[in-house]
Amino acid sequence: MESFKERERAFEAKFAHDAEMQFRAVARRNKRLGLWAAGLLGKPGAEAEDYAMEVIRADFEEAGHEDVFRKVAHDLGDLADEATIRARMAELLAEAKAEMMAEE
Repeated sequence: MESFKERERAFEAKFAHDAEMQFRAVARRNKRLGLWAAGLLGKPGAEAEDYAMEVIRADFEEAGHEDVFRKVAHDLGDLADEATIRARMAELLAEAKAEMMAEE
């Protein structure tokens, strides 16, 4: 019975760790997406950082990634199409996850 409880606690701890890592990877992706979009918009230094924070905050509007996509797509207008933005989001998420794995 005790080994079952230990396994259950280990599973819960792994689930919590994985959820935290996913949250951190998405936040890292959102910041980089914001910096990328800021570059396309011609925002320098501190303005770019501020814009990246706006993109991070946009992710708290609803579950999933559509809120972030909508914000960036709206702000970029004709500077980037849907496929480009979604591809960049996927690429940056993969990069963020790989970096985090290397840090562990």
